[in-house]
Amino acid sequence: MQQTRVAVVGSANMDLVGTAAALPRPGETVLGSDFVMLPGGKGANQAVAAVRAGASCVFLGAIGSDAFGVTLRARITAAGVDTGHLRVVYGSSGVALVMVGGAGENAILVTPGANEAFTGLTEDELAAVREADVLVAQLEVPVETVTAAALAARSAGTRVVLNAAPARPVPAELLAAVDLLVVNETEAHALTGRAADEPTALLDLVPRAVLTLGGHGAWYVERNRPAVHVPAVKVDVVDTTAAGDAFTAALAVAWGEGRELVEAVHWAAAAGAACVRKLGASVALPRRVEIDELFSRPA
Repeated sequence: MQQTRVAVVGSANMDLVGTAAALPRPGETVLGSDFVMLPGGKGANQAVAAVRAGASCVFLGAIGSDAFGVTLRARITAAGVDTGHLRVVYGSSGVALVMVGGAGENAILVTPGANEAFTGLTEDELAAVREADVLVAQLEVPVETVTAAALAARSAGTRVVLNAAPARPVPAELLAAVDLLVVNETEAHALTGRAADEPTALLDLVPRAVLTLGGHGAWYVERNRPAVHVPAVKVDVVDTTAAGDAFTAALAVAWGEGRELVEAVHWAAAAGAACVRKLGASVALPRRVEIDELFSRPA
């Protein structure tokens, strides 16, 4: 099997993660139990997840000139991701303040920092996109940057996977270049204005889409084909923070390897399940052997 070449365009953040029995309500202070500082950001997470799932991966993004930036580059590089194109922008890196409750639920505040300055892709960066089998992008960096990368990918025959998160308007030009859209219920509603129990509404925007439903699995929809529900893999949940990133990366890797997309979604569901068993974002992203173990588990 040929190794999938993935290019990820997206954010890199330092995640400051605190755990507590319950998340605080507005105006409330609660005592936490644990604290960790970990590299994160949807782009960096998906790049690391792609490598752990068996792909080679180049990451295109920006970090700050602060100490967080130094740590981010070192950690992402150590994970096996090609960071040769990772920019350094004067100022602060992106930071995510993550609170995790006792049931694995979370609340996240992100300050973009250097991610906001990731604009104007260079010819070398565009070439890295064109050389990949699959481009994976999210919306934590300027949408103009994502659009430019998607158009470059489309011109070269590189498949485009857009994880339209966080929920925000997506220009028609970008949607027209997307081969596969990955969204959760909130993001789907923001894009279509329709209820999450209507996943086929996404096909008005793109030819293929996956609607993730957390513990209720996911829907795969494709034009001119019946919708397929993929159940979640049942595991003990510790932290759901990076489950969506593990899912999206594994989906892109499996598709790049030539798997049928329904099978790829099943494999991605196993990746998401493997991820939620551990605390933190990048440290919880599963390796291929963990994904395969859950994928092969009897239903």
